[in-house]
Amino acid sequence: MNSVDNSRTALKIRSVNLDTGRENVVVISRQSTALRPEIFRGFSRVELRRNSRVLLATLLITDDDALVGPDEIGLSEPAFRRFAEPVGSLVTVTPAAPPESLEAVRGKIRGRTMSASEISAVVNDLTHYRYSDMEIAAFLISSASFMTSDELIALTAAMAQAGTQLKWANPIVVDKHCIGGIPGNRTSMIVVPIVAAHGLTIPKTSSRAITSPAGTADTMEVLARVNVGVDEMKAIVAACNGCLIWGGHVNLSPADDILISVERPLSLDTREQMVASIMSKKLAAGSTHLLIDLPVGPTAKLTNGMEAMRLRKLFEFVGDRFGISVEVITTDGSQPIGSGIGPVLEARDVMAVLTNDPAAPVDLREKSLRLAAHLLEYDPNLRGGAGYARARELLDSGAASRQMQKIIEAQGPSDCRDDLGNLTFDVTAGSDGFVSGIDCLRLNRLARIAGAPLDKGAGIRLFKKIGDRVERGEPLYRVYAFDRSEHDLTAAGAKSDTGYAIEKQRSLPGTAP
Repeated sequence: MNSVDNSRTALKIRSVNLDTGRENVVVISRQSTALRPEIFRGFSRVELRRNSRVLLATLLITDDDALVGPDEIGLSEPAFRRFAEPVGSLVTVTPAAPPESLEAVRGKIRGRTMSASEISAVVNDLTHYRYSDMEIAAFLISSASFMTSDELIALTAAMAQAGTQLKWANPIVVDKHCIGGIPGNRTSMIVVPIVAAHGLTIPKTSSRAITSPAGTADTMEVLARVNVGVDEMKAIVAACNGCLIWGGHVNLSPADDILISVERPLSLDTREQMVASIMSKKLAAGSTHLLIDLPVGPTAKLTNGMEAMRLRKLFEFVGDRFGISVEVITTDGSQPIGSGIGPVLEARDVMAVLTNDPAAPVDLREKSLRLAAHLLEYDPNLRGGAGYARARELLDSGAASRQMQKIIEAQGPSDCRDDLGNLTFDVTAGSDGFVSGIDCLRLNRLARIAGAPLDKGAGIRLFKKIGDRVERGEPLYRVYAFDRSEHDLTAAGAKSDTGYAIEKQRSLPGTAP
């Protein structure tokens, strides 16, 4: 590796307005007086040092002196935040050697099985942002080709141990997780207050949307603050038996968020990586009893019962190895749940169910009750089979609604706007008949084009579900947007493909196996 005299590599830190996502990026001038850019030919990564602080980053070279001066080094927003040194501080810059763990990834690409120590080293480098996106993709793709059961266990353990690990005094700590893919499926925001009102501990940490129009954290943020630290989270759970917060803020399995950010654009969603992702977070969260929801449907992540069974066995295998009681159920994933897609619309559905509004979506209410019933059955003092009746009692009596308000008050008010987009249009049926199918992926994509989840009031309100009769020109759904260009793009996309199938004969919703 080329060496550089540190006395000639001192550059002043400058923050540049570049949002590079998760990746650390730094920029130097081609006219740099303290550093010769040609030294770094062949190196895509550099190492910054100031005192004991070290940062690895991808290097870019610019000819724009307005962006970075000859005696400066520009740090992108993520790099500046992580390096945590003030503007104007002097740093030394040297070519960075690739992480040693990359050799294990190269072996994996060639078909070699990775040891537990090698996987731990990869995860450690991931969480310290030593991998570029290309190197992360190499690890993901090589692991997607094959992963042994021992590798799965090692990856789950390494990811769980890399961040915060929560411990609770209660012997039973319940949780639920859905593998996603179904629009409007905000059951967690109903299940948590039901279970917490009963008295079980359910510290729910959720994700933000990556490719969907809303994650649970995005939707809860319409109602309350979700950026809660570990100590505050523990205080909320102590007071309310549960919480609904963003998991990224409490640093549970931080490598998972890094992997997902590269995994999703590549459409990599292998069973083993999915199980390691979910189980590492539940292990780190201190869960003792876990319910997994596997929606099955034509446009869901799982399209048939055989796929669901294979995934169920993986979850149970990992749960057994780590001492977590895992129950896996399949649910109907043939169409969206509820009537809203997008944070504000989904939050309104949730509150309608919790407040027993007669207009509340029946499917969201019933699915939430069913999931809550399974969790309540973990209470040793509740008679077997009484879970559903107890869940319905807590919802109908208003106890769940009151518990939700208690959680909202404990987490604090949100600063997010809760109004719907002021630019709207209706997507109508092209013929008479019955709705025979709804493409969940298509509606997710259209809601994102409309601006969700960045604009929380953007999204789609559904008027028709599978089996409903429609007449030509009758609205199927309404799109909400704030930005004219997003409105127009969504309108063009919906015109090309509404996501709805309409047939002359009545077609009833499919049921999950």
